[in-house]
Amino acid sequence: MYSGARTSEVLTILASQEGDRLTVGDIVAVLRDRAFALLVVLLGLPNCLPMPPPIPLVCGLLLLLVAIQIAAGMSAPWLPSRLLGRSIPRQDVKRAVDRAVPLLQRLERWSRPRMSVFESALGMRGMGVALLTLAMALIVAAPVIGQIPLGLAVCLVGLGLVERDGIVVLVGLAIGVVGVALNAGFVYAIVSGIMALFGL
Repeated sequence: MYSGARTSEVLTILASQEGDRLTVGDIVAVLRDRAFALLVVLLGLPNCLPMPPPIPLVCGLLLLLVAIQIAAGMSAPWLPSRLLGRSIPRQDVKRAVDRAVPLLQRLERWSRPRMSVFESALGMRGMGVALLTLAMALIVAAPVIGQIPLGLAVCLVGLGLVERDGIVVLVGLAIGVVGVALNAGFVYAIVSGIMALFGL
């Protein structure tokens, strides 16, 4: 399904699905032929915009599960039936896709296969570990805007894997380091404030 389509085309197809809500199962069905990489792009995409707290948490938990499977060397994603039944408003997906597609199309014109080290089994396992770190940061990200650099990082890593472009992957990882550092500072400030409040 859609095996010859570019990332931007597949995401446009996804955003045009019928119904008011999209289940995780619907999303996986559309992305099936692209397996892990497009699922990574999609989980990062909503977080490139300011979103209410539940969305980064849900995306982070799903990305955590996907990242573990990539790190374990699995060839296709598996999600429990309970998660497959969860849904998000289609308009939220469409809004994120509509804003992202023009940028994705520009990246696709520039992107090409290079630095194929990330295509190896060991390279993909390393990507799984990196995505695991980004997923945990998403789960505890600062509300509303803290997830934006993390979402951008996840999207670029996923897009780089789809297009087999190691440069895009590296740019995504660099942005991810910044996002993780910013959110680590946020978590540290919260914990320090709580400890000071209780005199610990």
